Amino acid sequence: MRAMKRHRIRRISFLLGLLATLLSGMVEAAADELVGQLLVASPQMSDPRFAGTVIYIVAHDRSGAMGLVLNRSFGEGSLKELLRGFGIENPPADGIIRLQYGGPVDVSRGFVLHSDDYRVDSSLPVSEEICLTATVDILRAISVGRGPRRALMALGYSGWAPGQLENEIAGNGWLTCPANSELLFDADIESKYDRILDAIGIDLAHLSPSAGHA
Repeated sequence: MRAMKRHRIRRISFLLGLLATLLSGMVEAAADELVGQLLVASPQMSDPRFAGTVIYIVAHDRSGAMGLVLNRSFGEGSLKELLRGFGIENPPADGIIRLQYGGPVDVSRGFVLHSDDYRVDSSLPVSEEICLTATVDILRAISVGRGPRRALMALGYSGWAPGQLENEIAGNGWLTCPANSELLFDADIESKYDRILDAIGIDLAHLSPSAGHA
């Protein structure tokens, strides 16, 4: 009898462990589905910091999520002065660069979202075509003409605690849709929100209060 009980306990423990593993895998898979996707703020967005924003998700797992706002800008400035500000002395680069607002977290920190023709050890592949690099290496490469073909630089990022983004999506705060390089890197950020809604067939005047995915 005791042997049967021990066997039953071991079997239950095994099944519970297997269930936990399966659930963990399902959580990771669901999280992976958002990496490389766009979040488009819906009219139900309750946080005024994100009203009317488009955010590109660069990381999402059980520890939380991270993304960069694509349609807000700090303004334009000298590329040479920007590189000097990051400690690159006498940079040869000329021209103007747009500094975008990536989000309200750590706005003193810079992130470069770029095409995958440039990679270093610290680069984070987001999709087959897009990477994120947050070190000064990419700025040095840009300053000598060896940087990526397409790039945008953002200060700060948007971050979510575990489960927070999922709850906001379930609460109709965000629409989600696929991203592509043209949407990420085109310079017309003022109309980006409206153009993405048009592209996915969303009319804000007739948007249902129920959550949705495009």
